[in-house]
Amino acid sequence: MSLLPRGSTVRRDAGLYGYERALRRQGFGPVAGVDEAGRGACAGPLVAGAAILPEGRAGVVPGLADSKLLTPRARERCYEQVVRRAVAWSVVVVGHEECDRLGMHVANLEALRRAVALLELPPSYVLTDGFPVDGLGTPGLAVWKGDRVAACIAAASVLAKVTRDRIMTDLDADWPEYDFRTHKGYITDVHAAALERHGPSPVHRMRFVNVRRAAGLEPPAEPSAGAGVHNEAVVDHPSAAPYQEVR
Repeated sequence: MSLLPRGSTVRRDAGLYGYERALRRQGFGPVAGVDEAGRGACAGPLVAGAAILPEGRAGVVPGLADSKLLTPRARERCYEQVVRRAVAWSVVVVGHEECDRLGMHVANLEALRRAVALLELPPSYVLTDGFPVDGLGTPGLAVWKGDRVAACIAAASVLAKVTRDRIMTDLDADWPEYDFRTHKGYITDVHAAALERHGPSPVHRMRFVNVRRAAGLEPPAEPSAGAGVHNEAVVDHPSAAPYQEVR
């Protein structure tokens, strides 16, 4: 991954579309954004999205923002707008079995690469959220909190998040005792209690220590002083995971 091309600058007040405009001025177009959803969950698939938005007003998506900051209804509206307006877009679903086989870091990188490769229009530049991704076959830049400052990444984030939320809602119909519809596979008090009561479902990720404990494959965690039911706050970001992953 590279830095922004020499001569390119993005002002802090450039807004959500500043990165794409700066890159286009340097002749880098089309510009794709890529992002994932579900890396920190211990159940269900990992989903990656990629999007190329057109220049000008046609590429301005009403209400677009980081998918995690939008309500479910607002995300659905943005999803429909992104699909309608994007010059090219793609979504890749990596199942829980492949996540277990590869490990979450490798699975995440592979999902992002696949999403970019599936774009019908090859990008000249790729923006990623937070960390660099090699093997994309094109120059790129890792943007800190990219889904909040770059429109194409935010669009990719919406594609990934909405797709995964729909999948988890469908899985809830098959395994309602886990309440996947509500927490989407992330660890909450309700999810932790369901894991303890029922053990892992067929769609839980067995690399995660909390899932392995629920399956009896790891010794119980030693309680910390003053600890009650553990509620892990999970952020859908590469640096976060609900519990330690077994390597």
